[in-house]
Amino acid sequence: MGESPRVRKVADRIQEIIAKRLERGIRDPRMGFATITAVQVTGDLQHASVFYTVYGTDEERADTAAALKAATGMLRTEVGRHLNTRLTPTLEFILDGVPENAMAIEALLREARERDARTEAEAATAQYAGDPDPYVKPRELDDEDDELDDRG
Repeated sequence: MGESPRVRKVADRIQEIIAKRLERGIRDPRMGFATITAVQVTGDLQHASVFYTVYGTDEERADTAAALKAATGMLRTEVGRHLNTRLTPTLEFILDGVPENAMAIEALLREARERDARTEAEAATAQYAGDPDPYVKPRELDDEDDELDDRG
């Protein structure tokens, strides 16, 4: 079943509110450079899954996850203040795996291109294993056969 336009609007608004708040900064030294990539809201607007990416090492990702977990209450209050809904949805922060997946796909494509190049190089110098022309051709007519055809 598809997502209703209202749910999509609420999700977009939550993404905008949280992104602006993170842009202004959170007073947690563990917070790294995080980008909110997407927000998914349940149909009843009770729960919002906030997907984010972090630029940096695995340690910085773990620190940022801890900082976001600690700031969830403050961010939910911020969302409730700017969102015109009866209830403020709970927030769940989930590290988005899209950049890692994209890098893995890119590595696979690079490997496929390298294999294709090697195959082309091998094909350029390859020779047939059997006769140069393995196809059976129709018998060529001898001069005697031509004379027989002419006579009769």
